[in-house]
Amino acid sequence: MKQILVTGATGELGTTVIETLLKTMKAENISVLIRNEERKIEFEQKGLKAFIGQYSDVESLEKAMENVDTVLLISSGDQGDRMQEHKNVIDTAKKKSVQNIAYTSRSLKDKNTLVNKLMLEHFLTEDYIKESGLKYIIFRNALYMDVLPLFVGKQVFEKGIIQPAGNGKVAYVLKAEQAEAMANALMTENFENQTFNFTGDDAYSFYDVATALTDLSDKEVIYKTVEVELFKKIMLDNGIPEPMVKKIVGFNLDIKNVQEATVTNELQHYLGRKPKNLKEGLKIVFNL
Repeated sequence: MKQILVTGATGELGTTVIETLLKTMKAENISVLIRNEERKIEFEQKGLKAFIGQYSDVESLEKAMENVDTVLLISSGDQGDRMQEHKNVIDTAKKKSVQNIAYTSRSLKDKNTLVNKLMLEHFLTEDYIKESGLKYIIFRNALYMDVLPLFVGKQVFEKGIIQPAGNGKVAYVLKAEQAEAMANALMTENFENQTFNFTGDDAYSFYDVATALTDLSDKEVIYKTVEVELFKKIMLDNGIPEPMVKKIVGFNLDIKNVQEATVTNELQHYLGRKPKNLKEGLKIVFNL
C-alpha cells in the first residue's frame, strides 16, 4: 500500500483528494502537509499523519516525507517564489528517496505563445520533475469552472458579462471533479511518467456561459466582448488593482487564442462518469 503525502491539504483541491483517497485507503497511509495546529489535530483525529510546514521550509518538508513513497505536489499560489517552492518539494522528495511524484499543472495548448506568463511556471515545474529522475504523473488540469463567478463579477445578472476573450472557448471542469479523478489516478496508477489532460467533455465560450446563466436564472445575461484597453479601463475604474487586471487580461487573451479549448476523455476515465457539463456546473457554483 502506498504512503501518500498530500501537500496543500487544506485547500479545496487537497480536501477533496483526501476525501476520495479515504474511500479506499486506510487513513494511516495518508500524510498531509498543513500550516496550522488546529487543522493538524483535526486530521490526526481522523487517523492521518499530519505535519505542519510549507514549501519554503525544507526542514518541514523532510519531516513530512519520512517513509513516504508518493507525493502529490499541489501547485503553490503565485504570491511568492512559486518556482523555488516547487523545486524545494521536488528536491526534498528525491533526497528522502520518494519514488513517485504527481503535480497539478495546467491544460494549455502551447506554452510558447502564452500571454499569461505566470502559467509558464507550471511547464518549468514539469521540466524540473522530468529532470529529477522521480517517476511522475502530471495532471494538466483545465480551468476550474469554480472561477467563473470571479471572472464575470457579482453583478452578472444585472450587467451581463464583459470580457476581451472573443469567441475563445474553455473546457471547464469543477474543481471537486478534478480532485476526485486525481485521487483515483493516484490510487490506481503505477507512475509510469504519464501526463494527463483532465478537461471537460466540451469547450464553452462566454456566449455559452451567458446563455446557460440566462436559462438557469430566467434573467437575460448578455456577453459583450470588448477590446483589451477598454476592458482594462473598466476594471481599473471599478477599483480592481492593476496587477489583478493584468492577470485577468492574460487569462482572457489565452482563452481568445484557443489555449484553454483542448478536450480529452481522460478525466472521464478516472472519474468513472461523465463530468458535469457547463449548465450543471454553473448551477452549483452560482447556487442557482
